[in-house]
Amino acid sequence: MSQEAMQEALARNVRSVQTRIAAAAERAGRNPSEVQIVAVSKTVEPARVIAAYNLGLNVFGENRVEEAEGKIPVVRAALAQQGREPPRWHMIGHLQSRKSGRAVELFDLIHAVDSVRLAERLSRQATEAGKRVPILLELNVSGEESKYGFPAALAGAIATQAPPLFAAVAEILALPGLDVRGLMTMAPIVPTAEEARPYFRRLREWRSALQDRFPVHGWPELSMGMTDDFEVAVEEGATMVRIGRAIFAYS
Repeated sequence: MSQEAMQEALARNVRSVQTRIAAAAERAGRNPSEVQIVAVSKTVEPARVIAAYNLGLNVFGENRVEEAEGKIPVVRAALAQQGREPPRWHMIGHLQSRKSGRAVELFDLIHAVDSVRLAERLSRQATEAGKRVPILLELNVSGEESKYGFPAALAGAIATQAPPLFAAVAEILALPGLDVRGLMTMAPIVPTAEEARPYFRRLREWRSALQDRFPVHGWPELSMGMTDDFEVAVEEGATMVRIGRAIFAYS
């Protein structure tokens, strides 16, 4: 595929995703501007990230600190040479504690904070760096052992599950250097997007429970939905959708 054809495919993909988000938001009585596209740039080279940025995407998500270390400075430098502001970068993958220091340096938001221990480490490193780091707490709504996150399985009542989660959240909210912005989850792999709906709905219900218990923090963000199910996630209240293949894949 020629460079021109790749650029055309990227532009077509971005328009398609934006149109689908707008339609899903309209079905739910929401404003599409409430939904932030996090373009998942895992394995995507800097030139294509910049091309997507030129098409209006301004938030990119990376799964691995090692890849981000090589990519983010290149993109920032290229845009700085043009006198342009850089995009924002989100860490969306599982973050190992030993790499949390670099994550604090590189990312504008960390999605998958899945333990008090990780939050404590991020807090220390943010404080040492003189920063306040926005984070999301990852909840394991599916209950799958293969997934990370605080236990919050769909099976069972929130009232029954809430005490240990509330205790962990209280510890995290008391830490300096962190700004807890909301929640994140990954739905299980299911045959149809509609089958993911209960998991997204449950994350929204968990946010409501946390807003009631810790109202001062607001909990504005819900990061949920990926290429195969983001429209359902938008209908259920997602404020961030993490989309890679639907943007960067070539047909």
